Amino acid sequence: MSRSRYLLNKIGWALFTVLFVFVLNFFLFRILPGDPARAGVRDPRLTKEAVEAIRVRFGLDKPIINCFESLNPIQLGDCAVNPFETQFFIYVGNILRGELGVSYHTNRPVKDILIERLWNTLLLIGAGQILAIILGMALGIAAAWKARTPVDYAALLVSLLAWSLPTFWLGIVLLFWGSTTFGLPIGGKETAGASFATPWETWLDIGTHLLLPTITYTIVFMGEYMLIMRSSLLDVLSEDYILTAKAKGLRTFQILKDHALKNAMLPMVTLIAINLGFTVAGAVQIESVFSWPGLGGAIFEAVNRRDFPVLQGAFLMIAVSVILANLIADLTYSYLDPRVQAES
Repeated sequence: MSRSRYLLNKIGWALFTVLFVFVLNFFLFRILPGDPARAGVRDPRLTKEAVEAIRVRFGLDKPIINCFESLNPIQLGDCAVNPFETQFFIYVGNILRGELGVSYHTNRPVKDILIERLWNTLLLIGAGQILAIILGMALGIAAAWKARTPVDYAALLVSLLAWSLPTFWLGIVLLFWGSTTFGLPIGGKETAGASFATPWETWLDIGTHLLLPTITYTIVFMGEYMLIMRSSLLDVLSEDYILTAKAKGLRTFQILKDHALKNAMLPMVTLIAINLGFTVAGAVQIESVFSWPGLGGAIFEAVNRRDFPVLQGAFLMIAVSVILANLIADLTYSYLDPRVQAES
């Protein structure tokens, strides 16, 4: 298969998957029990008229998708409704215009909420992912090259321990340790009520709040990267061409750089791409422990409040990110190993 045809094939399947997600995204959250117009409202003075006004305000009084949304024969009159006035086609029209709707709870545009929360999540997770990848790959390479030695056993022990630790438990332990020993902040993005004279002081304050959750995220994911890198590199180092390279007198660095690492990176590309895609969803547990206003927290709040627009927008963002990450992984495969194109 030619390179251009390979690229078109992968991009085509990615677009088809995105279209499927658009449709699934609409129906997925409407199977949740409960009425979004009453979710999160505990005021006993809320009348039926007020609830109906809320439903009309957010278009919840309209049929979901013509007559398919109800199994009650009495409501078959809804089939006469203009299909373009149903919730589904209004949702499709909003998506095509680049709009994600308005939050039922805050009455703010969903796009503004998600962008704000996404930036906080990327700020929290970005440094942790980069450090986890670098440290995990370095430990994996060292363990594979020094297999069955104390270096390998120590790296395996550290990685298995890090990977098995519950995220919330590690976060709580680091929170207590960092706050009591070093006086680090225990939560939030910035110091509440503080004012700073310069942007540098603002970023320094944010950095101190980022330190503990970043360390937590790095430790949790470092073990996974190390184990995959070690296993993949051990398979490559057992190949005959590596033995030939050693017989030629090539140095360790040359063998790893020119012969081993490129082939061993294929499983790592998959893992990194998938993890980076799901990073958009945010580390819900880490955000909860450290009270970080990220995307994961927004999703958790939206589920409790039946806030369909926020859930739809967040799910769409996560799904598209994962699809895009997998597309990038497939294209990277074709660069690292041209045989992938021939087999596709």
